[in-house]
Amino acid sequence: MASRFRLAASLAAALLLAACTPEGVPESPVASSPAAGGDARPNIVFVLTDDLSMNLVRYMPHVRALQRRGTTFTNYTVTDSLCCPSRASLLTGKVPHRTGVFTNGGVDGGFVMFHRRGHEKDTFATDLQRTGYRTALFGKYLNRYQPANTIGTGPPYVPPGWTGWYVGGNAYKQFGYSLNENRVVRHYGHTPDDYLTDVISAKASAFIEESAASRTPFLVELATFAPHSPYTPAPRDAGAFPGLTAPRGPAFDALPSDAPKWLVDRRPLTAQERAQIDVVFRKRAQAVQSVDRMLASLQATLARAGVERNTVVVFSSDNGFHTGEYRLNPGKQTAFDTDVRVPLVVAGPGVGAGRTVSAPVQNVDLRPTFGELAGVTVPADVDGRSLTPLFAGPRPSGWRTAALIEHHGPDFDPDDPDRPRPGSGNPPTYAALRTETYTYVEYVDGSREFYNRRTDPHQLRNIADRLPRARRKALHEALKRLTTCRGASCRIADQVRG
Repeated sequence: MASRFRLAASLAAALLLAACTPEGVPESPVASSPAAGGDARPNIVFVLTDDLSMNLVRYMPHVRALQRRGTTFTNYTVTDSLCCPSRASLLTGKVPHRTGVFTNGGVDGGFVMFHRRGHEKDTFATDLQRTGYRTALFGKYLNRYQPANTIGTGPPYVPPGWTGWYVGGNAYKQFGYSLNENRVVRHYGHTPDDYLTDVISAKASAFIEESAASRTPFLVELATFAPHSPYTPAPRDAGAFPGLTAPRGPAFDALPSDAPKWLVDRRPLTAQERAQIDVVFRKRAQAVQSVDRMLASLQATLARAGVERNTVVVFSSDNGFHTGEYRLNPGKQTAFDTDVRVPLVVAGPGVGAGRTVSAPVQNVDLRPTFGELAGVTVPADVDGRSLTPLFAGPRPSGWRTAALIEHHGPDFDPDDPDRPRPGSGNPPTYAALRTETYTYVEYVDGSREFYNRRTDPHQLRNIADRLPRARRKALHEALKRLTTCRGASCRIADQVRG
């Protein structure tokens, strides 16, 4: 256990032994220097955005700077391209068929289901708090959580594992919202100083400074509501990027060949739809400016508190988002890369600088990663695997070759803010495999998709029906195994390759 506590130092030493990794990018070691007399384990700052797609990173200079200082995982996918199932996987390290959370509410999802199944007693927060970390969540928790909810009698509810709790509901308001602040509900108004992303940034900085002053390691999660709809930017950013339009890549307003049943009848985008898509994309680019400034502010706080060199910073999103691709109006919930592949950037002690890692990784891997950084043994039934070997070295033998995606649909819940709007894509229940080279999807209605992303990176040629029968059978069996996996069986390398 002591050696785990010194993980950051050992990783940095490993960096000094190798000028470059098999991923092909030189590394730069980052020194570790905990506060004098304090716990040597690294702090963790985790920034989790909401619906941030890969094509927004170009508008975030501080995220790009984080990439230069750290490692970018280019094949990081979520277990479902929907808020609550993805966040449930992230907290527990378990895929949706293990958490039972497949939607944002109702009988198979939402905060109520997560709470009812007892998952809050077994998360990365409980792992780290149990071993002496101060932990805090700022911003968004799970869909259908409300700040004033008491879960029976008593004060407003705070789940186990959190030292600090500053969490809102899911109305996706940047103004006129309420936060549960350590069991006291506080309402915020409509002045520029009330802008939610800025508020949680300031509160997180105060928590970091308090923790550093007490020489106690900490984990801070800042879960922004931006850039989720209604895509409200900070007042200072409302005029940014005049004339910006959504990217017109090969998939924009295009249907894949042999499209699945839920998509095949989609007509070309109208001029009005294109114009609205451009407005949405521009507002999303505006909305992430406050997130980018928050990242810079957190870095400044870490430096001011003297803990910057002993803090691992992680940046990601709960799912992606499409804006015009595949003739779809703005939305998510599909198995296309626009929706399931999201940014994951890690920087800090022992993490190579300017590196990219192409190994398939998922949000279920963050819990065991945080645990290993903190010297915690996570439960054996966790489905993910620690990413720390990939921070500084080659891909370990036996690393997974396929990631699992599970989705329940279509979503017609009138109370769900993520209920797809007309023409935005509302697929039926499906399960998917995503490897470095291909995506394979099976729908409950019998539709199948197979995209060879090596030759078809924009996923426009569905060749599922042209695959040899033996190949289709092998893919089906591999997917079936993963949809019933548990613990170690979710982490083994799948033998179906591209």
